[in-house]
Amino acid sequence: MSNLITIERHILEQQRLFPEAHGELTDLLTDVAFAAKLVRKEVVRAGLADILGFTGSTNVQGEEVKKLDLFANEQIISAIGAHGRFAVMGSEENEEIIIPTNNESGNYVLLFDPLDGSSNIDVNVSVGTIFSIYKLKTSDPTKANLADCLQPGAEQVAAGYVIYGSSVVMVYTTGHGVHGFTYDPTIGEFLLSHENITTPKSGKYYSMNEGSYAQFNESTKKYLDYIKTEDKATGRPYSTRYIGSLVADFHRNLLTGGVFIYPPTTKHQNGKLRLMYEANPLAFICEQAGGRATNGRDRILDIQPAELHQRTPLYIGSTDDVIVAEEFEQGKR
Repeated sequence: MSNLITIERHILEQQRLFPEAHGELTDLLTDVAFAAKLVRKEVVRAGLADILGFTGSTNVQGEEVKKLDLFANEQIISAIGAHGRFAVMGSEENEEIIIPTNNESGNYVLLFDPLDGSSNIDVNVSVGTIFSIYKLKTSDPTKANLADCLQPGAEQVAAGYVIYGSSVVMVYTTGHGVHGFTYDPTIGEFLLSHENITTPKSGKYYSMNEGSYAQFNESTKKYLDYIKTEDKATGRPYSTRYIGSLVADFHRNLLTGGVFIYPPTTKHQNGKLRLMYEANPLAFICEQAGGRATNGRDRILDIQPAELHQRTPLYIGSTDDVIVAEEFEQGKR
């Protein structure tokens, strides 16, 4: 047991990389880990707790709200907002920004997707929580506002996700590598299991919802034809792996190599995934692990957001694979 490293200990050790740090970010990440434990407790017993299924309402995205979505959202806001470390928060489930009751001393911004892939929970497929942390721009925390949330992804000071699957894993970065922790329910702790994750430069998998093929542009269709064509020199054809839970698809490709693509479609010409709650945090993690993330043309982390719930296409994963997908999207192939 003495060789085991808890997430709290690891976060404290990471803090030493920042001589100017005062421990605030350490506390914030510890809060997020605690909130993840609360969500995990209900995810694993969702069927018994009568929180499967829909609430009968829709969220700001126009999507039906799952009961577990609502529970996860409330738990994260309650567990994290009560400490006053965040001056302002934004959730995929809330139309407007959230100002915690005790925000007088908060110097940070939290943006999060409380339960990504929740449509899969009823069939016991992995779901996840995604989070992103920024420094507050407004000098007075009590005057925190929407502008504090609308920062480019490159301004993130930390980001991560929790995947609730056969085991519960939390992955995070503060800009000094990517580290993963597996939850041990016997002691109630996240323990270091994946240190300094490096994603392969190329992989053999692609993740994409091909059910939308008829809505893809010609460039995307050509790309699909390309990766399905046999060519030993380039390792083609690729195998498809698509779960329909972004966190689960991204986590697999991060570890094994590959590319996740959610391209523009005739129905969602600006993409479907959320820039602030999904693309930015995963792009930060991916780049820290040696990967690449773009909207098909521009680096995700360089995009200046204009809206809290802005959407974007997403090409993310192994660097070489993303570059090839971009070349098709840009008409270079």
